Amino acid sequence: MTAPLTEFHITRPSSLNEAIATRQRHPSGRFIAGGTDLLVNMRHGISRPDVLIDLSGLPELSGLHCNTDGATIGAGVTIAALARSSAIAERYPALAQATQVIAGPGHRAMGTVGGNLCLDTRCNYYNQSAWWRQANGYCLKSGGDTCRVAPKGTRCHAAFTGDLAPALLVLAAEVDIAGPAGLRRVPLGEIYAEDGRAHLTLAVDELIVAIHLPTNRLASAYEKIRLRGSIDYPLAGVAAAVTIADAKIATLRIALTGTNSRPFLLAGTGDLVGHAIDEQTLHHIDRMVQKQVQPMRTTLVPANYRRVAAAAVARRLVATLSSQRTA
Repeated sequence: MTAPLTEFHITRPSSLNEAIATRQRHPSGRFIAGGTDLLVNMRHGISRPDVLIDLSGLPELSGLHCNTDGATIGAGVTIAALARSSAIAERYPALAQATQVIAGPGHRAMGTVGGNLCLDTRCNYYNQSAWWRQANGYCLKSGGDTCRVAPKGTRCHAAFTGDLAPALLVLAAEVDIAGPAGLRRVPLGEIYAEDGRAHLTLAVDELIVAIHLPTNRLASAYEKIRLRGSIDYPLAGVAAAVTIADAKIATLRIALTGTNSRPFLLAGTGDLVGHAIDEQTLHHIDRMVQKQVQPMRTTLVPANYRRVAAAAVARRLVATLSSQRTA
């Protein structure tokens, strides 16, 4: 059961600077592009912006370019457009695979790359109607003072569930961020924090403009587990990128989503450089994933299943990618 939307105004800035200035004047406002995540939260009374700043017409956020130096993807590019790019599919398989499993066709037609990177975190106790949350005393993320998942804890454990972030992390993506101080470029991982209430390090008047990918020859892939074979957010999503030289690991990156409050690169994979992809190495990867993921009771699926499943997917992806490169 959804509640009527609260009153808000829509503004359509004609430039990036105008959009940023508008947000500075309206700190309770929100940037919006496709709106596939934000509008649902508004209908649930989770988000109540007084102004929506429509970014869909800004030329600075559009454009998808691939050349010998890599790729540049505008934050306003739709997920469907990214999925249709043959150049992306050829050069960055993990990213192409991630685009194809996001929600449904209608969501992909509207949702944007920047929006998916900035998805709000999710939890069974948070993504509910206003009356449901009120009846349950709210939660630490919205209106309450207790995390329903970990009542004795002091932080929110809502999980980040975007699919594009892990694929982009293993591909060493950087992002351009615009704000009042101008434009800055940072590694993608730096925009996330392990906090379900404040998982983005962006200031309220900052936004992602573009994503940059280097040229590389990594074999890469993305896979996620979910309750249904379509539409659902990942219970755990894994991206992997591998290069093999002389039948041994030359490069190995693994990134995860859906288990923590942020997407993250698995630590310690560099220690496996020079190792053969054998049962011992795969077992080590399995144990690394299980130690570093932090699934909680944020979904209907038991946390330990998500932990074990994430490790199994990581193990399978690395084995498959390495066999492709050594075949």
